[in-house]
Amino acid sequence: MPVILVIEDHPKLLRSVVKTLDEAGYETLAVGTLAAATQAMSSAVGIVVLDLMLPDGDGLVWLSELRARGNRTPCLILTARDTIPDRVAGLDRGADDYLVKPFALDELLARIRALHRRQENPSAAVLTVGDLSVDLLARTAIRGGIALELQNRQFELLVYLLRHANQIVTRQMISQDVWKESTTTWTNVIEVHVNQLRKQLERSGGPSLLHTVRGKGYLLGDAP
Repeated sequence: MPVILVIEDHPKLLRSVVKTLDEAGYETLAVGTLAAATQAMSSAVGIVVLDLMLPDGDGLVWLSELRARGNRTPCLILTARDTIPDRVAGLDRGADDYLVKPFALDELLARIRALHRRQENPSAAVLTVGDLSVDLLARTAIRGGIALELQNRQFELLVYLLRHANQIVTRQMISQDVWKESTTTWTNVIEVHVNQLRKQLERSGGPSLLHTVRGKGYLLGDAP
């Protein structure tokens, strides 16, 4: 089981999270400041659970600096910052998952287990179709040896299509599962992102990989 570093400055919540993790069989390190977190990272930490608003700084800045030093320890953010831009910023700057307060402890454990599985089986965090490879932890996509330049939403869309490779995915499915809202089906937002994603996928000069199935939706994989 990985050692989990919990960085949280609210004592009651910190005790609750640590108690839950301990009862689940994890070894935990609990700190309330970024300075203490930096010291703790010298230990064999397997997963970081990180609050963002801490007394000695912004957890997101700390995480960005950690990633800049080449440290890829999986990180789950726990925060009250609940807007879409906040979530995007957290994931873009190095978080592997994002959980908004208040949260259920059972969900926290489920997300910890998911990060643990990725550590035990790194190949499970890599999705491939043909010469396209997407690393879910590093949040990188490569096709034909060329790195794709994707915005966060395009990356999420690509991952969703990869998980449904060689299946037709409707706009309604994308709206509900990627955009998390149904109104997107009545706009051209999805079509715009699909077209931008298609251009990135075709940068390598390989055959078309993302297809529009008229009247039905989209398909990533072999031509329908």
